[in-house]
Amino acid sequence: MKKTLLLFCLLCFFSFASKAQENTSLTQQYQKMMGGNLLAFAKSMIGVPYRYASSNPNKGFDCSGFVNYVFQNFGFKVPRSSPEFARAGVPVKLGDAKVGDVLIFTGSNPKVREIGHVGIISSIEDGEIKFIHSSSGKAHGVTITNLDGYYKSRFMKAVSIIE
Repeated sequence: MKKTLLLFCLLCFFSFASKAQENTSLTQQYQKMMGGNLLAFAKSMIGVPYRYASSNPNKGFDCSGFVNYVFQNFGFKVPRSSPEFARAGVPVKLGDAKVGDVLIFTGSNPKVREIGHVGIISSIEDGEIKFIHSSSGKAHGVTITNLDGYYKSRFMKAVSIIE
């Protein structure tokens, strides 16, 4: 009887210990799951045309309309205009940014340091960041772009919406 009780106590102890370990990484698991689902959904919109002041996938998206539509689909309340994203979420350093974070840029003129564009980090490989956004430029719609050159000069900040 004592052996059975001791065995039962040990099983309970190890069961609770493993649950405690699982709970410490629950936030990370949630972020990874949400980021993956969110990005898969966002990528399903590639090719939807650019349309000024729109957040309707049947008509097209502007940049903030696209980001808003993607996050709203997962129950996140996010701004509808690019400048409002500067006050949304939690600011993160670009080096600490992760897939699913929002990148905030100037408008098309990098010399005018006013917010005018947003996108979502879609991948980070070997320090190279790619982001998905609705562009009024050459792609003229939802596309994935490298964060280099032109967009690097326009970069202003990154924010984490999925905490």
